[in-house]
Amino acid sequence: MRPSHALLAVLVAAVWGVNFVVIEIGLDHFPPLLFSALRFLTAAVPAVFLVGRPRVAWKWIVGVGLALGVAKFGLVFVGMDAGMPAGLTSLVLQIQAVFTALFAFLLLGERPARVRLVGMAVALAGIGVAAVDEGTSGPLGAFALIIAAAACWGVSNVLTRRAAPDDALNFMIWVSTVPVLPLLALSLLLEGPSRDLEALGALDLPGAGVLLFVAWGATVFGFGAWGWLLRRHPASTVAPFSLLVPVFGMSSAALFLGEPVSPLRWWAAALLVGGVALASFGGRERRAGRKGEPAAGADGTGGEADGPGGRGAVPAGGREPVVPGR
Repeated sequence: MRPSHALLAVLVAAVWGVNFVVIEIGLDHFPPLLFSALRFLTAAVPAVFLVGRPRVAWKWIVGVGLALGVAKFGLVFVGMDAGMPAGLTSLVLQIQAVFTALFAFLLLGERPARVRLVGMAVALAGIGVAAVDEGTSGPLGAFALIIAAAACWGVSNVLTRRAAPDDALNFMIWVSTVPVLPLLALSLLLEGPSRDLEALGALDLPGAGVLLFVAWGATVFGFGAWGWLLRRHPASTVAPFSLLVPVFGMSSAALFLGEPVSPLRWWAAALLVGGVALASFGGRERRAGRKGEPAAGADGTGGEADGPGGRGAVPAGGREPVVPGR
């Protein structure tokens, strides 16, 4: 990878990590569900008129839009609004790699290699340490919401594997159109019209800046640049850079929000990032085959290759899709 391309990958990871701090700031301006709806609305319009028609079936766009946009991001924003720290959120969400492997096993028949199982166990140990740390300093209910968000992320990853989009930006823009109305409906129902109207009426320059960052910076630029890198380099070369996201998330939260990072949280980070690295890159999955047939990957063909953070697959055509998330 060229140095300029490596710097771009680091920049994307930094944007995605700092995005959690920006979300925390944005929650001072908007109710969480309204904020999430506005994020996707701003990402989709006017970009949806510029990227061309969808390149995958609508069932995948709708499925990923609901699992990722409504469920995952809705839970993240509500969890952070309920007291989950930005830096810890960026870390705990990485457990999605374990959920992705679990759902891929249950739904796609992928059998993780032994080293990946070890990585999942290490990552789960990191989550346990993080839960102990959070239990002494913050609300465990908010922590549980982020775990649920990671599970929803895992579902969206499996759906994206099946969709196998060849254009990450096109796919993410169209996916962004799906959550807007459901999130607005949930906001009106749960947060109330008066609260939503008050937030919109009080919109100021910092609030608009936050909205533009999470929509155009983290979504449009982030996924566009990541997809550009994946089209020029093997997924196994690009994907490790995604492990920098919680590093930037925790450090920027400490720097800009004054969030303390306890020794226990550092241990949690080391276990979780190390476990996710093993789970993401430690060998190939084996896909169960028919009786008398070798499992996919058993003879070096037909196996899975990881996308960003271990969450993508190389379809038969050899194209490497990107899996959205931050």
